[in-house]
Order: sequence, then structure tokens, then C-alpha cells
Amino acid sequence: MTDLSPPIKTGSRGLLRLISPSGAVPEPDRVHRAHTRLQELGFRIQLDANALSRTQRFSGTDTQRVHALHRAARSKARVVMATRGGYGLSRILHKLDYALLREGINDRRQFWVGHSDFTALQLAVLAQTGAVTYSGPMAAYDFGGDKLDDITVDSFLDALDGSQEAVGFTCDDAPRGLDAAGVLWGGNLSLVTSLVGTPYLPKVRGVLFLEDVAEQPYRIERMFTQLLLAGVLQRQKAVVLGAFTDYRLTDHDSGFDLLAAVAWLRVQLKAFGVPVLTGLPFGHVRTKLTLPHGARCRLVRDGSEAYVVFPHGHG
Repeated sequence: MTDLSPPIKTGSRGLLRLISPSGAVPEPDRVHRAHTRLQELGFRIQLDANALSRTQRFSGTDTQRVHALHRAARSKARVVMATRGGYGLSRILHKLDYALLREGINDRRQFWVGHSDFTALQLAVLAQTGAVTYSGPMAAYDFGGDKLDDITVDSFLDALDGSQEAVGFTCDDAPRGLDAAGVLWGGNLSLVTSLVGTPYLPKVRGVLFLEDVAEQPYRIERMFTQLLLAGVLQRQKAVVLGAFTDYRLTDHDSGFDLLAAVAWLRVQLKAFGVPVLTGLPFGHVRTKLTLPHGARCRLVRDGSEAYVVFPHGHG
């Protein structure tokens, strides 16, 4: 079938700046492939000077990575996208100029997007400024992979142009009549948990979404427990679980799997009236939604589907 849609003019979607605020990029070719694909989607691409640098496991020294974030906030970029996650943002959160980041995101209307270790920055920005960022794709993993995922690309572009009014997913375990409203926030479970007791974890009563990778179910449950004991989970309107991938059970688990950990969580939160939903297409998976982190939303059930509904423009 011939594609009759008009070609996208190069640069018509504005300037997209690629930064590496966390781990070093192990496969630069993936970033170069992402560069090409994002250009084909209509972006002008600007690669930060330190995006492909390496200092030990990091993409540059702490100071270099702080400067990269500040450069992005000062830039004319419409989109600021992380190349990858890894580890490194937690150790520089106290060095960031949050007034500058707020100015870039709010005043210049920049669209900051990523997931995994990027969660640490998103939580800190929300806690310190209240600004909305976006949990979504990254350059190397999503746009630099062997094949682009259509849902991932469409959700990203819809969120960027403000046309994404709602996202839906199959969810048989949502309570009937569910209608919860609040701030949508969260991301990678390990990063959310690591910021408990710091000024970089938002004090939010809303819809908390969580995902993780390479964490065994007992460790996932242990992090659930920490968030529960810290009073974070029971003050939410709902908890929505995305993908928990790439773990391996052992004989010692003896049947204790992810379903057991989720069942335990449901029992703990039932007394507080906090529903736990599963099936959100988000995490370290190829098909992922782009979610406005820090925006108000409504979470509703309609039949076997759950929907996260956003205000116009994700404000």
C-alpha cells in the first residue's frame, strides 16, 4: 500500500537536544541511528558536547553532567531528550540550578523526556519546582533500536503537540467504578525509593506509576515495603504498575514471583482504599507511552480498559 501522507519538512518539529545526564553511552552507533530517525520525524538535532563522553561508568564528570543539564535549560531546544539511563543523576541532584531548569521547562516550554535513571531528575524537578516533565522514550534505547515501535513514536509525538488527551490500557484488575484524580508521578521504582527522606521526593497525593528492570520480586516487594513504611503509598489515590522485566527467579524463591509481590501490595493498601492496577505500557520495554510527569490526571475504568485522562496541554 502506498503511503500518500505528505513528507515531513526537516526541522518542522523544532530543535531536539540530546543529553547524557547519567551513564556513558556504550554503543554510540545507537545514538547516531536515533539522530537519523528523529531527523526523519521532522526534528533538527543538537547533540550536547558531552553526550558521548566517558568518565568511569558515567557520561563525563559530575560537573560536566551538571553543565550539560544547565546548557540544555538555556538552549533554544523544544525537546530535551536523554540518550540513555544507567546511573548518575542521584549524585548530582544537589548541584543543580532548579530555578534555571524551571525557566527552561516553564518559560521556554521545553519538553524534557526520558525514563529509567531520568526518574531521579524528574522527581527532583517536580519536588523543587512543580514543573511538568515527560516519562517516555530515550534516544539509544527507543529511537536507536533495531526497529521503531509505532505506539511509542505516536504517543511521544501526541504528547509533544498536546493532542494526547488520554491513554488507555487493558486492565482487568481495576475496581469497577474507579475514578481517581490527582497528580501523575513516579517512574522507576528503585529511583523513587532511593529518594525517600530527601528533599527530592515530591510530597504528592495522586496517581503513582512504577516500573523497574532486573529486580527480583522479593527486592521489588522490599521497595514497596519501604514506600509503605515511609507513608508514601497509602496517601496515593491509586498505584499503577508498568513493566517489571529482566529478572530471574531462583529455586530459593519457591514460587514467590511478581504476582505474589503485587498480591501482597494489594493487601497492604486495601485498608487505605488505594487500588493497585497493572498493565500500564511503560518501563524498560519497546512499547511505551509518554506520560506527563507532574500533570494532573483522572484515572478511570471503562469495561476492561483503564484510562488516564489529562487536561488540555498537560498543564
